[in-house]
Amino acid sequence: MPDFAEPLARLITEFKRLPGIGQKSAQRIAFHLLRAPREEAERLSASILDIKDQLGFCKVCNNISESELCQYCRDSHRDSKVVCVVEDPNDIVGIETTRQYGGRYHVLHGALSPLRGIGPDALRIKGLVERIGEGEIQEVIVATNPTVEGEATAVYLARLLKPLGVKVTRIAMGIPVGSGLEFADEVTISKAMEGRREM
Repeated sequence: MPDFAEPLARLITEFKRLPGIGQKSAQRIAFHLLRAPREEAERLSASILDIKDQLGFCKVCNNISESELCQYCRDSHRDSKVVCVVEDPNDIVGIETTRQYGGRYHVLHGALSPLRGIGPDALRIKGLVERIGEGEIQEVIVATNPTVEGEATAVYLARLLKPLGVKVTRIAMGIPVGSGLEFADEVTISKAMEGRREM
């Protein structure tokens, strides 16, 4: 790393920890903030602290929420008989942009990955099974990412949930393999949801 003043070097190092940010991007962001008015840096700092202090997880679906229930679990107009299972909260945004899905969600906060030591107990699967046990859910749409881990998770969920008497479907593979829902456009996700199949 070039010789930067210590505070600037620390900031660059912190930015490099963020996903998708390399050395050059980290330097550009740090120098931008250095040149920006103090108020801009204060707003950024306050926003970062706010997400740590004011956000938590929905007690029903594990989505990011400012209160006990997220906006989707609070919405009485959403179809409570259909639940879409996703790996991460940011995957919900991709599905919602299609404006075609009106059910509820369940966020696993990851995918099965035995090589990284992530088994079923590390995911939020128990809450999904409990929700199904309440009897209202009729269909579970598995919308895990089309990766090896996402596919393994989808197969595991299908085997676990089908004996519980619910229809288990998988979104169609309109999403490129190796990519994530957060990077797919609305049309691709829309087609994937339309073409889901029973597992």
